[in-house]
Amino acid sequence: MKIDIFNHIVTPRYNEARKKIAPAAMRLQDQERVMPALFDLDARFRAMDTAGHGYVQILTTANPPVENIGAPADALALSRIANDEMAELVSRHPDRFIAAAACIPMNDIDAAIGEMDRAVGQLGCRGVQIYTDCRGTPLDAPRFGPLFDRIAALDMPVLLHPVRGPDRPDYPTEDVSRFDTWRAIGWLYDTVSAMARLTFSGLFDRHPGIKVVTHHLGGFAPYAAGRLNEGYDKLLKAARARNEPVPLKKHPFEYFHQFYADTITIGSVPALRCGVDFFGVDRVMFATDMPFDTAGGVHYVRVALEAMNALDAPAEDKASIFEHTARRVFRIT
Repeated sequence: MKIDIFNHIVTPRYNEARKKIAPAAMRLQDQERVMPALFDLDARFRAMDTAGHGYVQILTTANPPVENIGAPADALALSRIANDEMAELVSRHPDRFIAAAACIPMNDIDAAIGEMDRAVGQLGCRGVQIYTDCRGTPLDAPRFGPLFDRIAALDMPVLLHPVRGPDRPDYPTEDVSRFDTWRAIGWLYDTVSAMARLTFSGLFDRHPGIKVVTHHLGGFAPYAAGRLNEGYDKLLKAARARNEPVPLKKHPFEYFHQFYADTITIGSVPALRCGVDFFGVDRVMFATDMPFDTAGGVHYVRVALEAMNALDAPAEDKASIFEHTARRVFRIT
């Protein structure tokens, strides 16, 4: 079996609800035309069929986050609709959708915890999706602490998705990002930045077993491993020279290996090899990011499978990446 742990869907009632709440913020007409498999179940099934027998998905909602669409009450309402619909799809199509990750309103942490509890306890969701920041606030802000405490108590994996948009400029002298830099490059930066902030918050010291799954194979963390290690070594030495306490139990770089990652490299085999070597096969899981291509989702499915097939790894390692690690992390029997 091939379990696709990170792909996206916009379900019908959720789609209509977010259009009503923030019509000006939605680019849905363009998305519906270019990416029908994001919205249309038949189109999605046709794209999924290209992967062959035994390909199943863990569902997640698509950008933008609910907290970017509406106020806390609206964000909670959207989360509930999305979770209800995804759970219904898992129940109705178990041969297509093996699980779903809960959508939660990060602009109201009490509501987020309550909805996560409902989605996991009542709807059977097997994880939770959050973004690399909440409307510009980093994830190490104290208000998010109780959420991570509850996630750890539930033993649910966190799917960490980048959130930077074109409104975040590439340079201080500009007002917007140009040339799609916000997504093509910025998402990788946002991922590694969030990993660093979670690390320095002491998350892994408080919750050693917490499972945070980074999108796009940990951003550029595997490629920049030497630089990260050396940079944090300098940071520690400078702190010690100033007699400043070091709050972490281990060298900061060591915690980067405690994250999990998906295989989304858009077909790059060298990048995939680098990421697997960095995280290890027991922390890497297959994913496609479908249907966010311009071929109805088919392209991302194809290149994800081609990269895995081209990866020079033993069959048992590939089986772990395709299926076994996901079953363990998401507790799928």
